[in-house]
Amino acid sequence: MNWFTTEKIDENTFVISEYRHPEETHCYLLIGSERCLLIDTGLGIGNISAETARLTDKPITAVATHIHWDHIGGHKYFPFYAHEKERDWLNSFPLPVSAVRKMLSECELPDDFRLDEYSIFQGKPSKLLSDGDKIGLGGRTVTVVHTPGHSPGHMCFWEAERGHLFTGDLVYKGILYANYRSTDPEAFLSSVNKILRLPVKRIFPAHHSLDVRLGVISEISTELERLKDSGKLRHGSGRFDFTDWSILL
Repeated sequence: MNWFTTEKIDENTFVISEYRHPEETHCYLLIGSERCLLIDTGLGIGNISAETARLTDKPITAVATHIHWDHIGGHKYFPFYAHEKERDWLNSFPLPVSAVRKMLSECELPDDFRLDEYSIFQGKPSKLLSDGDKIGLGGRTVTVVHTPGHSPGHMCFWEAERGHLFTGDLVYKGILYANYRSTDPEAFLSSVNKILRLPVKRIFPAHHSLDVRLGVISEISTELERLKDSGKLRHGSGRFDFTDWSILL
């Protein structure tokens, strides 16, 4: 059983997905003429470095849209960058490993995977990122867009030349989460409004369907503004369902 499903976006961009778990995570390999960037590394169940080795022999640096367990599982295979506001989570993750193991048990795991040995990745980033930083790969450049709300150091990654926006957990089809203690619903709205100003041609989410319509960013902005005006854009307000997305506050 191959844990990963790899699809080609263009000649030097690939999506590596984990469809066998309800999170349906997506990781994105961007190949430049000199080096590569791997945006998110998934759950840490399969060896994602073996998957990337089939696609390129160039050096790879990993970066997570945010330091949640389902985005950093494969960081152990690569040097990696992180946002300065989430550096401490790489030393002490704010969720017990028992809770993560329970979530991982919800899928058909590979025969050689030992759930009782699973641990949440910890490590030291080779570089701390902040808003506006540029990551050059040789022939292509990715810009860091700090988009807090789902987490304090959440980042989207913007490739202006192609109009590609990698949105992490800020925008995707399904339930958006702004209900944890470490989330900030009003910052979530501000971040959506921030990416709304970008001339996006294609959205690449971190979870679920890859077919994300461009108009959803504007729709999320509009609906969250309405929730804010009605005093409901706050923790404890509940779940609100819209077209092909929801938000839990």
